[in-house]
Amino acid sequence: MPNAKVLQEKQAIVEQLTQRLQNASSGVLVDYKGINVEEDTALRRELRQNDVQYNVVKNTLMRFAVKNVGLDELDSVLQGTTSLATTESDPIAPIRIASEYAKKLGDCFEIKAGFMEGRLLSAEELAEIATLPSKDALYAKVLGTMLAPITSLAVCLGQILEQKGGDPAAEAAAE
Repeated sequence: MPNAKVLQEKQAIVEQLTQRLQNASSGVLVDYKGINVEEDTALRRELRQNDVQYNVVKNTLMRFAVKNVGLDELDSVLQGTTSLATTESDPIAPIRIASEYAKKLGDCFEIKAGFMEGRLLSAEELAEIATLPSKDALYAKVLGTMLAPITSLAVCLGQILEQKGGDPAAEAAAE
């Protein structure tokens, strides 16, 4: 029979993992065996810069947490070394960063599974999501698309004004 204090600590960890999974917009489970300290430090730095929480998790405690949130399908991948990357903000970030590192590091860093908004993602969906730009880049593209017609109109009006003989505001100021 485990010590009551140890049991309480484990229950608290399971509760924290459950909360983290419930609040996450997306997440990735990764097998990190063979990664060296330098690579791990670079990975953690990039994840932190993108507001992604990343840490190593115990498979037995993670099983209880995934069962609590209804992601029982993840139980099958909870073997070996496991780390969890989740975010509450940009849902693309953990998937994109983990995929980049999986390509870069090869066999010593593999994506086991991913989820988004309470749904398990297939390998194809993970690969497709990983190619998407970040949330901020998508916002910039949308804003650029919205500003393009206004900018084009301003350029056209400026050219028409030049063809007609100059700037009426400058002529009015000269008089």
